[in-house]
Amino acid sequence: MPVYIASLNSGSNGNCYYVGNEREAVLVDAGISCRETEKRMARLGLSMQIVKAIFISHEHSDHIRGLAVLAKKYRLPVYVTDGTVHHCGDVPRELCMPLKAYSSVQIGSLVITAFPKHHDAAEPTSFMIADGDTRIGVFTDIGATCEHLIKHFNQCHAVFLEANYDEQMLEQGRYPYYLKRRIRGGKGHLSNKQALDLFINHKPNYMSHVLLAHLSKDNNDPQLAQQLFAQHAGNTHVSVASRYVESEVYCINPGSSIAKEVLPNFITGQLQFVLS
Repeated sequence: MPVYIASLNSGSNGNCYYVGNEREAVLVDAGISCRETEKRMARLGLSMQIVKAIFISHEHSDHIRGLAVLAKKYRLPVYVTDGTVHHCGDVPRELCMPLKAYSSVQIGSLVITAFPKHHDAAEPTSFMIADGDTRIGVFTDIGATCEHLIKHFNQCHAVFLEANYDEQMLEQGRYPYYLKRRIRGGKGHLSNKQALDLFINHKPNYMSHVLLAHLSKDNNDPQLAQQLFAQHAGNTHVSVASRYVESEVYCINPGSSIAKEVLPNFITGQLQFVLS
């Protein structure tokens, strides 16, 4: 069964990622307002009615800013680690579901597995979301690559992958030293080079899509990041997830040789075509 993915927003101003099939979907993080989440999903032809849960990677505001309103309005379970749940504000406790590293959660046919990552938060996690043999990774806010990240990255058909900063732009930029140190200090963010090294050395041959995510407004350039990856992409489609607007909806359908996939419009029931 095809899996559909989209970035609703990606950056320090808010993060929210959609992964689903024709029956059910999940959101990873809820860092933009409920109203903005609804508007962007509607523009993409995606319905909140098939969103069954929200998974939270960590407690920083750009990942949970819209969480309480969204969860309460749609009565969505919020899967969150013990270390993170105490920082999630007004989310009703009856909606908070336990999340443990390497313990999978099943939402319909979607199987979501969390695993630890290096980031300066209480108990941060990355996610791999599988539907049958199709696997999607959400790998952002990572200070350094590790065995957990490598293990999951090289199993994925598509990934949201952090490429936060260009090393030279960060070094020469206006940020104070303490902030530069935090970003590149091993528990901050992945640089273009670190992300590219992971991509070159551990990308499986069947990875069809990479959405470069969480780019810094001040210390990176979307065109620069995309060009770096495009040189090594081969048959993998590389795009940049914007900090201002939603991405396209990408259809991840391993084994399909069709260049265009039919994407159900989950709001009207009509069909539209999008490039895969």
